[in-house]
Amino acid sequence: MHYKNENIIIRKFSPQELNLFLDLFKNEKVSRYLPYKSPEELKDMFEKALVDYKHGPLSRWGIFDAQNDDFVGVCLARVFSENTDWIEIGYMLRENYWGKGIGTQVSRALVGYCLAADENKDIVALTDLDNIGSQKVLLNSGFERVENLVRDNKELAYFKLQKNKYFRLEHLD
Repeated sequence: MHYKNENIIIRKFSPQELNLFLDLFKNEKVSRYLPYKSPEELKDMFEKALVDYKHGPLSRWGIFDAQNDDFVGVCLARVFSENTDWIEIGYMLRENYWGKGIGTQVSRALVGYCLAADENKDIVALTDLDNIGSQKVLLNSGFERVENLVRDNKELAYFKLQKNKYFRLEHLD
């Protein structure tokens, strides 16, 4: 995936950017809604992303500030484990980029990318029940809240893309 607008660039990570990825998870405010991963598990996750680029189209990508190339966060599109015919998207932003509309831009970019790869796949997203900010982002990106889902014994807010609403949003921008 390669996406660019006036604010962000979403692109493949380079192997040299491992520490940017690892440092993102060190901020407890940023990672509080995610399951704990050891540094070794995070390194494996990063290395898997690099391998996934060769096999495409799903992976994890870095998000960078289009003005100064500062690292903003990470986003992903992957097979939804609860229904392998669907795609799950997600993102994680450094704290200083919260509240600036970046999450909505990233979510819409991921949806556009996934629909371009396969317009017949349904797109879903999950958030912690307490992560109200990300839930608002998903609603603003054309998703609808559906019943909660339990993954790894944790109840999560579950969202499904309403494609008609997404396409209306895209024509308004």
